[in-house]
Order: sequence, then structure tokens, then C-alpha cells
Amino acid sequence: MNNDKTTKLGEGLSNRHVTMISIGGVIGAGLFVGSSAAIAKAGPAAVLAYIITSILVFLVMRMLGEMAVAQPDTGSFSTYARKAIGPWAGFTIGWLYWWFWVLVIPIEAIAGAEILHAWFPQISSAVYAFAFIILLSLANFFSTKSFGEFEFWFALIKVIAIVVFIIIGAMAVFGMWPLAKNVSGVGNLFSNGGFMPHGMGGVLSAILISAFSFFGIEILSIAAAESKNPEEKIKRATNLVLYRIILFFVVSIFLAVALVDWRSPDLQKFGTFQFVLMSLNVPETKLIMDAVVFIAVASCMNAAVYTSSRMLFALGTRQEAPKVVTKINGAGVPTSAVFLSTLIGVVCCAVNYMFPGQVFGFLLSTTGSIALLVYLVIAFSQLCLRHKWEKEGTAVSFKMWLFPWLTWFVILVIMTVLGYMFLSPAYSYETTLSLGVTLVVFVCGLFVTRKRKATRAVAMNLD
Repeated sequence: MNNDKTTKLGEGLSNRHVTMISIGGVIGAGLFVGSSAAIAKAGPAAVLAYIITSILVFLVMRMLGEMAVAQPDTGSFSTYARKAIGPWAGFTIGWLYWWFWVLVIPIEAIAGAEILHAWFPQISSAVYAFAFIILLSLANFFSTKSFGEFEFWFALIKVIAIVVFIIIGAMAVFGMWPLAKNVSGVGNLFSNGGFMPHGMGGVLSAILISAFSFFGIEILSIAAAESKNPEEKIKRATNLVLYRIILFFVVSIFLAVALVDWRSPDLQKFGTFQFVLMSLNVPETKLIMDAVVFIAVASCMNAAVYTSSRMLFALGTRQEAPKVVTKINGAGVPTSAVFLSTLIGVVCCAVNYMFPGQVFGFLLSTTGSIALLVYLVIAFSQLCLRHKWEKEGTAVSFKMWLFPWLTWFVILVIMTVLGYMFLSPAYSYETTLSLGVTLVVFVCGLFVTRKRKATRAVAMNLD
């Protein structure tokens, strides 16, 4: 990465910022609400789906951690793909990742606006949505520390909410929750059609849903590059990832399917956490969960603005995006990248309100497989770079286990899931659109990289 003063980001994230981003950054509305869709697909076996996904994501993070410790970079896996596979790979995955997070901005803004509108109906949800985007964009615009501070408190609230849920759920399982005396034990795991009512097909479908709930954990490698001693922070956070995601995801989902009937239509209506707490007669459940989900939505949008701008900045430093996006302010923030990423988010939000359910829904479908494509590129990049470093005799201080077998295992699993998505009627539309967008970006990447190569060749001949 270019270390010139004009394009060097600041080190605005402290230890507590990076620590809390690594703990709570992966917790979004997908866990609090969206996990009910995974439970509907797999029944109680959704627990198994989350365990499998947790292990897969942990292995991917270990691979990313190996590369990030060796070479910390704001471009993260995009930079590593460029070095390992080729410039076209870094270009393609960088722009796809930017596109994914740019679309997350309006998604979260709209979700947060609906909650605010329900609380204060005097103002339209569209006004709330645009105000939401502007507020969190400003938090990212002036300093990286502002992003870190917002994310610290957002993540802390999410973590507290899950810990409280786990305590209440555990008390209920052991018959110690006083507000719901008829709810206890784990009988619901086996009494409503069995533990795996829809077989392994249902588990695989739940894995697809859970995989997207985990997407965002890789932000750690991007954020750590804007802190002091990023190598140590990445090592520590990566080693603790598995324990954290098992605690937050697997344990909470286990308690949910143990305490309530997974077949209940109210599970889909209210979302996993709210339905469980309602079943346990927790006072003001809806208000509490609306507030928690709102915080989760704000956290995700805050991260979306940060991540999309940093990836756009990294592309700019490699001359794979307009040079203007590399401009930074005195605090080391890529202000142009923040502004442009936010602007696209605002436009997409406006499109949603002007043409409800049409254009924006199509755009959203183009991101259906990007998460898995990112994981796949991380695995291939680690495979290639590790072989390269071993040939060069370069010391690797933070290694992926059982190399290359575990890396190949992860690649095989991800390709199997992508194949299933492409062939499954439920996911083929989104998968086809995602692959179509990938192909367009790939062709653009080939064109740009070949043009740059030709330009350099002409310059060398002139010299």
C-alpha cells in the first residue's frame, strides 16, 4: 500500500475500539430477527447449522489473520487477492465488496427508519432514513475515532443484550425463571417433528442464512490497519473469534429452539429473540427488542459506511478507482471515499422510496452470493501466498493450521454451497445475478489492469 503522506490513513482506533469491534461487530439484526428464518428451514437442527458455519467462518478468519498479520493493509483481502492471484482478482473482489456494503447503507437506514416511525409516527419513515444516513456518515467523516467510539458503544449494548438473553434463557431451561413457570427443559429440541425435521437439506439451507449473519467479521482486519500494533490486535482477536461467535450465536440459538416450538408462526412474525422473551413473559419485550434491533441496525450501517469507504480508498491507492477517493483530511480520514460511498447509499435509498419493491429489490439481489465469494477469495489467496512465502523462505508468525488441507477443505465446502445455491430454486435468482455482476466487474478488471500494464510498457519504452 502506498505510504505517502497524502494517502496514509490515521491510527484513530484504540485498543478498546478494536477489541469491541472484534467482539460485537459480527452481531447484527440477522441474529436478533433473521435467525428465525434459519430455524424455520432446519428446525432445532439450526443449532447444527450455526456450529458448522461458526467453524467455517473461524477457519476463514484464521486464513485472513495469517495474511493480515504478515502484511496489515486497509485493502485487506482485496490487496491479498491482488498479490496472490493477480490484479484482476483484487480489482474484482474489492469492487464487489464495496458494492455489498454500499447497499447495506440504505438497507439498514430503511430498517431503522421503520422502527423510529413506529415510535414517532408524526414524521415519515423516508425522513428518518435520510437523517439516519447523514448522522452516521458525519460520524465517519471527521475522524476514524468517531467511527470507533460509535461502534464501541453500539457493540457494547449488543453484547449486553445477548448476555442478558442467555442468562434469562438458561434460567428458564433449568426452571428458575419465575415469570414463566410452565417453560423449562429442552423438550422442544425433539418433540416437534424431531431434531432434524427437514433432514440435511434443511440444515444446508440454514447454513446459507447463517453464513450471511456472520458476514462482517472480516471488518476487523480492515479496522486493525488503522490502529497501533495491528499485528498483535489481529492475532488476539482472531484467536478469540470462535469462542465469541459460539457464545453469541450457537448458545443463543440453542436456548431459543429449546424453549419454544420452532413451528410457531409467531417465531417468523416477531423474530427469534422477541418471540422467546414474549414466551417467557418478560415485561416490555417489544420495546426492549425494538431498541436492541435499532442499535444493531445503527451499528451495521456505521460499519457499512466505514468499510465501503476504506475499500474504495484502497482501490484508489492501487489506481483501480478514481484518484479523488484517496484524498484524506487532517485526521487521516478518506473524506472523498466516505462521501461517494454515502452518496450511492442515499441514491439507492431514494430509489427504494420512489419505486418501492422494484429497482432496489433487484439491486439487492445482486449481492446474494458476494459473502461466499469473498470467503472463497480469502481461501485461495491464503493458499497461494503461503506457498509463495514458503518458496521464498519468508517466516510466517501466525499460521493456518494443517496447511494446505484445511484450506482446501474450506474451498471445497464454499464451492459446494455456491453450487447448491445456483441449482436451488430458492436461491438461483440471487446467485445468478451475483455471478452476473461478478462477471461484469471481472471483465472491467481485466480491461483496467491490461490498460495499466500497456501504459507502463509504453512509459518504459519511452525511457
